[in-house]
Amino acid sequence: MNEKYVTGWMVSLYLAAFFVFLLGPLAVMALSAFNTPSYPQVWPIEGFTFRWFIELANDREMIEGLQTSVIIGLGVVAIAVPVGLAGALVMTQVYRSSRTFYYFIVVVPVLAPGIVLGISTVVFWRDFAGLLNARSWLYNGTVLTILAHSTYISSYCMLVILARLQRFDRAQEEAALDLGATYPKVFRHVLLPYLRPALLSSAVLAFLSSFENFNATTFAILADKTLTTVLASRVRMGSSPTISALATVIVILTIVSALAFEWYKRREQKRKYVQQKVAREADAREAVA
Repeated sequence: MNEKYVTGWMVSLYLAAFFVFLLGPLAVMALSAFNTPSYPQVWPIEGFTFRWFIELANDREMIEGLQTSVIIGLGVVAIAVPVGLAGALVMTQVYRSSRTFYYFIVVVPVLAPGIVLGISTVVFWRDFAGLLNARSWLYNGTVLTILAHSTYISSYCMLVILARLQRFDRAQEEAALDLGATYPKVFRHVLLPYLRPALLSSAVLAFLSSFENFNATTFAILADKTLTTVLASRVRMGSSPTISALATVIVILTIVSALAFEWYKRREQKRKYVQQKVAREADAREAVA
């Protein structure tokens, strides 16, 4: 038995163990969602059923928590992505001597515990809403959770956008300005199209980070409920196949979304390749003429 053969077997064993560790719990959860016992059970399989998915669809508390989580996630995207974009743009404009301090300031929220962010958000906006006499809409669990999540998710978005922005060729902006474009037009027609992949990635990251957050949500949500807080209360009373059904639905939606995004990205790459090919052919014809 040669060394190459042993190495191949060891690598295969490691990959198998890695994927079992990574995907095994999801597979167990999915199987228990289709088994008939009232407690999550994979073996023995007593029967095949869609009962738990039907109960999930009829679970009003779970559905309301899901709706609230989606609303909060969209609200966080609407705030965190523009704030992250602004932070990344400022990072490229400040003096080099100040960038380290500025970077530290904008990244600090990521290092703060979620409990601290949740409590501080409630305390600050409670007093601020009292000063503005706006407690009816500002001091609200959904609004407070959006604000609490945005405080640190904006930093994530800034880092994603900044990584893309650092590779931007400033000569494109200068060329557009030389041709008579104004700064708003340069931003809208030159910079934003270049940053589009980073903006989409940061939006997805912001939504998912908000959707699954628990620590900050627990303190900021007040009397409202999100999907994570509902699940936490249910698990304390004992697990149920309904939770397995929900996990299965989320996994399927995640896989479908990832495949759709990959298809869209490849389509865009193919479109750009065709455009570049047509442009090269046009240039070649002009050169021959």
